[in-house]
Amino acid sequence: MKNTVITIQRAKERGEKITMLTAYDYSMAKLIDEAGINMILVGDSLGMVMLGYEDTLSVTMEDMIHHTRAVARGVKDTMVVADMPFMSYQTSVYDAVLNAGRLMKEGRANAVKLEGGKEFAEHIRAITAASIPVVAHLGLTPQSLNAFGGFKVQGKTEEAARKLLEDARAIEAAGAAAVVLECVPARLAKLVTEQLHIPTIGIGAGAECDGQVLVYQDMLAMFGNFKPKFVKQFADIGNLMKEAFRKYIEEVESGAFPAEEHTFKIDDEVIEKLY
Repeated sequence: MKNTVITIQRAKERGEKITMLTAYDYSMAKLIDEAGINMILVGDSLGMVMLGYEDTLSVTMEDMIHHTRAVARGVKDTMVVADMPFMSYQTSVYDAVLNAGRLMKEGRANAVKLEGGKEFAEHIRAITAASIPVVAHLGLTPQSLNAFGGFKVQGKTEEAARKLLEDARAIEAAGAAAVVLECVPARLAKLVTEQLHIPTIGIGAGAECDGQVLVYQDMLAMFGNFKPKFVKQFADIGNLMKEAFRKYIEEVESGAFPAEEHTFKIDDEVIEKLY
């Protein structure tokens, strides 16, 4: 059954956990969809994991549309959520609706995600009024890393925790269908989850959120020794890939590959006529 904003809302109401992973291309999206994951996030994290940027700030609308369209072609049942990149919605409510519409129309997303709390409630309200589902994002919002002074846990003081709660209520009131909580203390994330009617999706926010999201390269150990505190590596695919690449090099250099079973035949008489 196709996952939608309705099905993930019902999952929260039934106490069923929601699963989300990132994907940025057709082949990975197809594998994730076939595994039964509820939601795919085409994150602006693609700037770092796919394009080699230092952060997410350089990602463009064209980047997001290109990758979202590829992911959408690879899924059947998984809900596709596309990030709105830096400065695609902060400039005005009009720009927010216009660019959200592009991600839906050109990228074929099922929902868009934007960072920020009550200061973007008007943007969320306008986007949802245009019949575009919105997933909000609170806590550590990577597009604000310069304002935060780096990647740091958010909501640890009483003032910061109250603001996060207020932001969560504001984005829900504005019509957000769900909210990602990133790098938020687990007990605070639990409180937010209990107070909201919409699903919470945690990343570094503890087990009491309604769902979880990870960057697939992180959970498959594809970045060598880099492992954020909140990541569990479910398979060492990075080393498996490197082993396969090295074996390929060895067999090409030794002549073991391609073997006869990997080649196509032609009649000897045809070849003889070519001499």
